[in-house]
Amino acid sequence: MSQKKMTSSRRHHLKSLILQIAQNWLEQEKKETEEAKEAYMVEHCPAPDLSGDQAALMETCKKLHALIDKIDEERYDAEAKVAKAEKEVDDLKIKVVDLAGVKKPALKKVRMSADAMLKALLGSKHTVNMDLRSNLKQVKKEVKEEPTEAVGDWRKNIEDKADRKKMFETS
Repeated sequence: MSQKKMTSSRRHHLKSLILQIAQNWLEQEKKETEEAKEAYMVEHCPAPDLSGDQAALMETCKKLHALIDKIDEERYDAEAKVAKAEKEVDDLKIKVVDLAGVKKPALKKVRMSADAMLKALLGSKHTVNMDLRSNLKQVKKEVKEEPTEAVGDWRKNIEDKADRKKMFETS
């Protein structure tokens, strides 16, 4: 079951058709957003009535300033919500990376002495010598002198024990 491959001219033709359709969609979407903006402005921002005396105009200005303040507060609240949401997204991205874990690279075996390893890690600060036997304290071995009485004449010990044995028998 071999499928026929699409010719390059056919592929380019289909690609250009898809791009043309996408461009038409983008233009349509742009028109719709502009119309939605205009409808919103007509509904929420009617043209101010500029007829009347100075007091009426002052009142209109005060109303406009109050509206501007209200909109600024709403904008500030919206910005705070967006900032909070962005921070949460960043935290979640960090959590995803943490949960995925860091892939450990395959380590190569390197033949290196402990001294060379410390020198590579610590650089010129390396003064530790890994010859541990040279760092050991010298301890003089003291010979314990055991009492010689216990090792002495065995016949004497037998006589002492015989006396003790008699002591227990008589009682």
